[in-house]
Amino acid sequence: MSEIFKNIPKIQYEGASTKNPLAFRYYDADRVIMGKKMSEHLPFAMAWWHNLCAAGTDMFGRDTADKSFATEKGTMAHAKAKVDAGFEFMQKLGIQYFCFHDVDIVPEADDINETNRRLDEITDYILEKMKGTDIKCLWGTANMFSNPRFMNGAGSTNSVDVYCFAAAQIKKALELTVKLGGRGYVFWGGREGYETLLNTDVKFEQENIASLMRMAVEYGRSIGFTGDFYIEPKPKEPMKHQYDFDAATAIGFLRQYGLDKDFKMNIEANHATLAGHTFRHELRISAINGMLGSIDANQGDYLLGWDTDEFPYDVYESTMCMYEVLKAGGLTGGFNFDAKNRRPSNTYEDMFHAYILGMDTFALGLIKAAELIEDGELDAFVEKKYESFNGELGQKIRAGKTTLAELADRAAQMRTCPVPASGRQEYLEGVVNRIMFG
Repeated sequence: MSEIFKNIPKIQYEGASTKNPLAFRYYDADRVIMGKKMSEHLPFAMAWWHNLCAAGTDMFGRDTADKSFATEKGTMAHAKAKVDAGFEFMQKLGIQYFCFHDVDIVPEADDINETNRRLDEITDYILEKMKGTDIKCLWGTANMFSNPRFMNGAGSTNSVDVYCFAAAQIKKALELTVKLGGRGYVFWGGREGYETLLNTDVKFEQENIASLMRMAVEYGRSIGFTGDFYIEPKPKEPMKHQYDFDAATAIGFLRQYGLDKDFKMNIEANHATLAGHTFRHELRISAINGMLGSIDANQGDYLLGWDTDEFPYDVYESTMCMYEVLKAGGLTGGFNFDAKNRRPSNTYEDMFHAYILGMDTFALGLIKAAELIEDGELDAFVEKKYESFNGELGQKIRAGKTTLAELADRAAQMRTCPVPASGRQEYLEGVVNRIMFG
């Protein structure tokens, strides 16, 4: 097999002062941070769909990048060329994981049986490529949003035949995930929602989605899948309102339908901001509920109201992300770069620049988050903020051993209105700046 990314060397760590655009400035895989190698804290993954498939098309224009890899698109030869390109790309960057949808890795046929045969063929090829490398599958999923049959949803569809088709895709994608040793399986409900309530039975649709997920868990466990199932929340786009609006909504859904023991969250930064939250908010909500599983590492543009899937470059955001991840004890999944080059960044070299940017951004975020934790000032302040609950009455409240009447009697004995201590937000933001830039 000839080299695809010619003139691109294996990317090495050269330190912050390097001027080499094809080198890491902060991502040093073997550097130990808080007792673990950086590569262990940051299990990076390549998103098959964006990196090997997306070619710059948008609603106003056609492809700007050549992702044919010297083969005819829509063929199995092209599918194999993408595998070759992907493995060369990952090896040159030192990336150890990949993520995929079923239709990313093969062209979909009109007959699902032929599609499945192609999937078997390409995953055999992927397995051969994995031999002798440390590259593994982070998670798999089925694309149940692109094909016109899913215009009214997959699990939420009004057609029992479409529902069966969705079940068939999930079944096969689970088999492929197990075959490739995937650590997780993702549900992103791109069409699981509605455009108008005038034609929608929300309860009916949500019950059907839950049933489909329950069947997926049962089948996955029956074929030896031991990893986590993930929900990836997103509030809108492509549907006007999607049922997995944010982490809190998705967690409530899972608990309502008894799915919470098998599922965790796959949090995407850009989806968090579309829901009106910060990235770290979604991570914190997932973590305190024991459901922080994996991360789609990207960012959006605050001036644009859609999912721009940009490569992460905001070190402040990545620091706050890694602060939440470290405080939660790490991820069961990893950091998948669900991100794409900007439309005018259309060369092979640009693909490498983008991943170097993303990996360095999270590496620097990890370094600074560890410094924040080791500094201890934020933790100390939060502990002191709630210290009034350390007394006897506070402990009774926390333990659920008091009554409304008892607390009202305490208030009646007060002669002045109580005043809580200052939150000192600006001071704490200064602490973060001291660590970030001091």
